[in-house]
Amino acid sequence: MNSRFDAFLDLSVELTAFSRFDLLGTGLAELYLDTLDKVVGSEVADTLLTAFVTLPQPPDEARLKAVRTTILGNELLGDVARALIKLWYSGTWFSLPSMWTERFGPKPEDTTFVVSPDAYVEGLLWKAIGAHPAGAKAPGFGSWAFPPKIPPLPGPDSKG
Repeated sequence: MNSRFDAFLDLSVELTAFSRFDLLGTGLAELYLDTLDKVVGSEVADTLLTAFVTLPQPPDEARLKAVRTTILGNELLGDVARALIKLWYSGTWFSLPSMWTERFGPKPEDTTFVVSPDAYVEGLLWKAIGAHPAGAKAPGFGSWAFPPKIPPLPGPDSKG
């Protein structure tokens, strides 16, 4: 793996609150980086990755604040980062807001689309809510008779 891909994965870990293991387990990390490059262009993607790798280390409160201000609060990068979050969770690239397009110019590939059939099935939202994607990864006959088991979210307050 190259440093650009590693930076993309580390950024995705920060944005999604899922581990590298979980993100790599989707099998879609490379496709998502390619999608980011294809939709917004490698120049904008590289600006996002560079902004991320220059944030304070190690992950702590200052780093979280820096992610919010340097990336999510940035006119150019904020909407792109939010689109990336939605991509990881839903498997769909949602087109950037019209205000972003008016300010930074339209991108021909910036339309709402499902990245791949696997992207829907592997969307992080299913793991986050402790459910299975409709029509895929069925939990078994009669499983609907039991309440869902929602796993605790990893984080500083979790005991796992």
